[in-house]
Amino acid sequence: MIFPEIRDFLGCATPARWVDAALADQETLLLDHKNNEYKAASTALALIARYAQLHELVNRMSKLAREELVHFEQVLRILKNRGIELRPVSASRYAGGLHKAIRKAEPHRLTDTLVVGAFIEARSCERFEAVIPHLDAELAKFYGGLLESEGRHYQGYLKLAYLYGEAEDVSSSVERIRELERELIESPDTEFRFHSGVPAQTV
Repeated sequence: MIFPEIRDFLGCATPARWVDAALADQETLLLDHKNNEYKAASTALALIARYAQLHELVNRMSKLAREELVHFEQVLRILKNRGIELRPVSASRYAGGLHKAIRKAEPHRLTDTLVVGAFIEARSCERFEAVIPHLDAELAKFYGGLLESEGRHYQGYLKLAYLYGEAEDVSSSVERIRELERELIESPDTEFRFHSGVPAQTV
């Protein structure tokens, strides 16, 4: 089970049609998941570089980056064991769409970046839970093991946002980005990805 507050944090649940698409194309699901774990580690390292003076952020992001790279390696092993060859998979519009909402000037840039991170981790956690009941035993066990870590990452990003930002501004950022995130999840997407919206062909 995911952290109960994640459902309240997100503006919507994953559409059933996305779950159907994920089950029908588990190869792309795994390949894109691999890419997302790498991107998550890269994001954490970029935050360390940009905000090197913020001790709590540096500490949390260092741990998060290591954990995301472990997940990256775990997905690589699953792909190898299943005979799935590595190939380029283009990024979905999800993360890019969320990052467009990040304000440019500090300290608001940091606030929004951390809030976006919280939404990405929360949605990942929610999507793992959505597909787990339908997966084979090996993949269900693996994704089940990721639920807790992704939930902790969501909490960590949100705690940092409130630590370094003004509470009222952080809450306003959450509301604004929640609506954008909901639109990205519920609107049609032409390509299936881990964070894509409703498959366009089934709308």
